[in-house]
Amino acid sequence: MVVRYFWRPSTPHRFPVALQEAFITRVSGYLPNDPIGNDEMTDFLGMIDGKPSRARSIVLRNNGILKRHYALDRQGRITHTNAQLVARAVEGLAGDGIDLRAIQVLACGTSSPDQFLPSHASQVHGELGHAMEVVSPSGACCSGMHALKYAWMSVASGNSANAIAAGSELVGPMMRASNFERETERYRQLEADPIIGFEKEFLRWMLSDGAAAVLVENAPRGPLSLKVEWIRSRSFAHELEVCMYSGGDKDEQGAFLGWKHFAPEELAGRSVFSMKQDVKLLGRHIIELGARYLKGVLEEQELAATDVDHFLPHISSMFFRDKLQQCLAEQGIHLPQERWFLNLTEVGNVGAASAFLMLDGLLRSGKVRKGQRILLVVPESARFSYAAALCTAA
Repeated sequence: MVVRYFWRPSTPHRFPVALQEAFITRVSGYLPNDPIGNDEMTDFLGMIDGKPSRARSIVLRNNGILKRHYALDRQGRITHTNAQLVARAVEGLAGDGIDLRAIQVLACGTSSPDQFLPSHASQVHGELGHAMEVVSPSGACCSGMHALKYAWMSVASGNSANAIAAGSELVGPMMRASNFERETERYRQLEADPIIGFEKEFLRWMLSDGAAAVLVENAPRGPLSLKVEWIRSRSFAHELEVCMYSGGDKDEQGAFLGWKHFAPEELAGRSVFSMKQDVKLLGRHIIELGARYLKGVLEEQELAATDVDHFLPHISSMFFRDKLQQCLAEQGIHLPQERWFLNLTEVGNVGAASAFLMLDGLLRSGKVRKGQRILLVVPESARFSYAAALCTAA
């Protein structure tokens, strides 16, 4: 057992916490069906009010995504539930002496569960078939990292010998044109242009489906494992308003209201359960705040940027890549892009699964050597929160 020293940012003194070492020993990704190119997206999502999207070309040009996956067929029928996507990713962890029946903890994060209740992790567990502890962090992109933190803490505390953390998204069905028919009909009745707002249209061309899982154990396995050094997260909801949301809407004054405030006929007429993004709020804060957050974390952990061999930032759009590098440099964090690993253009923006899909891609690339350090950073624009993790190849 090793004793590491952690301290709260609000207090000047350190206090000891005894932790065991914990390692990511396997990573598995699952992307449903064949990859979908930009020209095929409308075949799966459809045209709202039967008209080509006004925003599609602009959003795709900026985000740089070339391929993504949907758990849909060309008739818009769902081919996999969110729980099934995760189960397939978890099954990909088996082999090399790993028996999934021995897994003790399952933590699953997503922004797009199949239902409100039961919990997302409970539904995933129902696909797997043996007794274990389950936990379901809610949220958006950071929910996958929160699942990883729970898995890491469970193993590092000695509560369990192993744990699986997963991130996943099933957003394709939410982006189908049929979900917006009642809203466009309402506009038509008002003799207004029957086009949904950009805050909804934007995400139709940004998000996609998939899942990824990591196995955390109390000892390394095989030729290469990743020792989890630390995981840190922080919310800035006390500073900023809601930016990305589902199951609610903003009123005329900009106040956010959950779905329980709306009459049943309004839920469809305003497509309350679709995902929406305040793009202006996103552009003003997501990168600058993230750079500020990362500077604080690196200072707290006494980690220099020069000590990072592989930088895996989850960015929702390639539009943000150069801006992120610039903002990090302004904070004194110099990370040349030859140390970055991104696979957004090839797998799409899969939200809570994106960090694990990057990690899977990096390990498959053969670029990681023992002793190298990997820094994962995930922003979440829902109400602006961030998570970061440092791993050392062992």
